[in-house]
Amino acid sequence: MDRRKFLKGTGAACGLLIVKPSTAFGYAANSAVRYGLLGCGNRGTSVATSFAKNTDARIVALGDIFPDQLAKGKQHFDQVNAALGKPAVDPKLTFHGWDAYKAMAANPNIDAVQISTPPIFHVEHLDILTAGGKHVYVEKPVGVDIPQTRRALDIAKRIDGKVSVAVGFQIRKAPPFVEIVNRIHNGDIGKIASLNGYYNSPPAVFHDVPNISQEEFRLRNWLRDKKLSGDILLEQNIHVIDVCNWIMGAHPIKADARASRKVVTTYGNTNDNYEVIFTYPGDVQFVFNSTQFNFKGFFDVAEHIFGSEGIAEAPYKGPLRILGPKAWTWSGGPAKTDSKFAADGAFNDNLAEADKMKDQDFIGSITGNKYQNQIATGVESARSCMLGRMSAELGRVATWDELMANNEAYELGLDIKKYH
Repeated sequence: MDRRKFLKGTGAACGLLIVKPSTAFGYAANSAVRYGLLGCGNRGTSVATSFAKNTDARIVALGDIFPDQLAKGKQHFDQVNAALGKPAVDPKLTFHGWDAYKAMAANPNIDAVQISTPPIFHVEHLDILTAGGKHVYVEKPVGVDIPQTRRALDIAKRIDGKVSVAVGFQIRKAPPFVEIVNRIHNGDIGKIASLNGYYNSPPAVFHDVPNISQEEFRLRNWLRDKKLSGDILLEQNIHVIDVCNWIMGAHPIKADARASRKVVTTYGNTNDNYEVIFTYPGDVQFVFNSTQFNFKGFFDVAEHIFGSEGIAEAPYKGPLRILGPKAWTWSGGPAKTDSKFAADGAFNDNLAEADKMKDQDFIGSITGNKYQNQIATGVESARSCMLGRMSAELGRVATWDELMANNEAYELGLDIKKYH
């Protein structure tokens, strides 16, 4: 609970100032978390809808750089709120333009904000929103270059214990993944010797909007823009690298990578494939490959962890299990043969509960006054992907120390202030 709520409404409050606000009232007992969405695109809308349906948070505010996206978001969440018996989004809490995040940060009627903007903006938006006292759920990655990640770590120090910040690695809350990682950490496959993983998907969604400027076209198709997105290794494949960091309890110390654009010929400059060998402490190699050009509907993601006493298989779809003397198969829900992938990240197999559990964990950290600070973990996984990207760009092995010394900043390359 913040000062606004504590001082609101009663003269008797002055007599309670010696008592910690959370102790005197309790956030949950007072009101639902007032939740705002910054970035009303496909993924942002999907995640915020999950928050509305799976937690007590109430969607009260929306922000977007484009008026049509903002209007579309309002129409959607008015319907969602109506179905949940909650009021429509107040038009006064809809914010349009490049600086919508500043208006949301300054507004006293918003408690938490979800950042679902292009990755190049994540750290700037995180900085201003948390400085405004907002709890923040920020999508991955936490930065697209090393200077941004340094700024993110400074933010982490500033906000620690003051507001809650979660990073969108929902797989870390998916029950089958939590269980298999716990078993690996408990030694069920013995000593980890090597890992492999892959992330194969259709190309990024293409928004062919007529009669707009080249700059606006670029902004709307940010997933296909390397500067705005950080490239596919950082924007999409990061989920697999994050799982491996989680399993290893460390980040890679070097990478040998190759990347190219072999199949996708439509708009954009992101690579459509990566092949990377990451080396973790102890000389453990993680062989990773990705493609982002496959035909519509094909989607396949998995990690395999090879140990001295067994093998762990962790796919998005199909049996999630351990093979060996301590054999185990996830039985928390039936494996589906019709597992689906959607561009908004909606799954119905091993990740079916991921968003729900992540959402409840974040809102619970606010209402329970047990604030999260996941920025450093988000930075570590973002930097791990940057290591692979750097190696691919150099055409040789790149080390973690070399990456840390890199001061190259990704420049936006357009006048964002035109959009107001």
